[in-house]
Amino acid sequence: MGILLAVLGVLGFSFKAILIKLAYRIAPPDAITLLALRMLYAAPFFMVMAWWSGRVPAASKMTRDDFWRIVALGFVGYYVSSLLDFIGLEYVTASLERLVLFLYPTIVVMLSALFLRQPITRRAVGALVLSYAGIALAVWHDVHVTGEPGAIMLGSLLVFTSAVLYAIYLVGAGGVIRRLGSSRFIASAMLTSTVFIVLHFVLTRPVATLAAPPMSVHLLALAMAFFCTVLPTWMIAESIRLIGASTASLVGSLGPIFTIGLGALMLGEAINGLQLVGAALVLAGVMIVSRRPPAQSPPPAPRNVVKRRAV
Repeated sequence: MGILLAVLGVLGFSFKAILIKLAYRIAPPDAITLLALRMLYAAPFFMVMAWWSGRVPAASKMTRDDFWRIVALGFVGYYVSSLLDFIGLEYVTASLERLVLFLYPTIVVMLSALFLRQPITRRAVGALVLSYAGIALAVWHDVHVTGEPGAIMLGSLLVFTSAVLYAIYLVGAGGVIRRLGSSRFIASAMLTSTVFIVLHFVLTRPVATLAAPPMSVHLLALAMAFFCTVLPTWMIAESIRLIGASTASLVGSLGPIFTIGLGALMLGEAINGLQLVGAALVLAGVMIVSRRPPAQSPPPAPRNVVKRRAV
């Protein structure tokens, strides 16, 4: 059941870019409107999640510091990051977007070295080289297929910035998640980002334009909210509870593979050997950098010390 939930959760997250591209084909690209619809449809589910996770008797009380940290992390990790991702998808394919986003564990390693003084091991350096060589091949593939290097580079830069902001969110969220629990934190951060997204929409567009997109776009946004946001969030959290974070993260490596296949099947995106080699390098690098180093057993005690203690 844990493996099944992990696979279904990864599949749900992988569908997000596909649904965004389908919505862009139906209506002119408008990232903030589509993002606002997605978050408004998802908000009631996250309200229920926040209430349910906070009603547990053992739940920690949210402090003022927790509140402001959630506001900051929701702003960076789910508002700005999501907006840049949605805009980036106006320029790049769904498969390239997913591969670039999948780099976030490598960015976490670099941020941890920069701000938390955690050393980068030789293995991590090799993983970084593999990952970014793979991204270079994937970008070259899209440039060759589309013949629009400027658009591909701009879209890739926007999505990569989105991945950097999400990595910052992950690095900063650890302490709050330990105190409040993952479900309560995620629901609170999502609701905070919804406030920022709706405020952005209200300040830049008439409220009536929310009803302007065709019903098919509303249905895609609803599907994105439930099947690509709320449901996979719960599935991944439950799979981690059942099978552990390490196994769940291995299943998560299926995400780019799912998106490449779905992009070819539903969007007609081209696939060739260069792209597959690039994807394989990215997956290999991320799996290496995400794997925990083997635990080192303590050195054996000197024999004379053991004898003295026995006496």
